[in-house]
Amino acid sequence: MSVAPSGSGLAVRLAPEKSPARSFLHIVRYGGGPSALYVLTYQRLDAEVAAPKPVLAEGAHALIELLERIGVDFSLKEVRGALEDILRLGSANIPGLWLTDEEMMEKGLVEG
Repeated sequence: MSVAPSGSGLAVRLAPEKSPARSFLHIVRYGGGPSALYVLTYQRLDAEVAAPKPVLAEGAHALIELLERIGVDFSLKEVRGALEDILRLGSANIPGLWLTDEEMMEKGLVEG
C-alpha cells in the first residue's frame, strides 16, 4: 500500500461535472479611507462568457468579507500583492480563480 507523503502541500479537489472557467477578479478602489468603495468584476478568459456583473463593496471590511465569500486564498503571494496594489495604486487583478458557471451565479458575479 502506498501513501502520499504528509506535508506535501498538495490540495486535492474533486473535479465538478462542468469544468471551471479560467478567470481573474478585477478590483477598483474609489475614494480613500474608511469610506472607500470597491468595485469587483469577475473576468473570464474563455469564449463562452456570461456578462460580468460588477459587485460593490462599501469599505475595506466589506471587501475582505466579499473576497472570503468568493473563496479567495489570502495566503497566496499574488493575492497579498494585489491587495497592496489596490491600496497603493487604486486597482489590481487577482489571477487564477477557478469557478464553475453555477458558482459564479451563486456568488453574484455574473448576470443570471
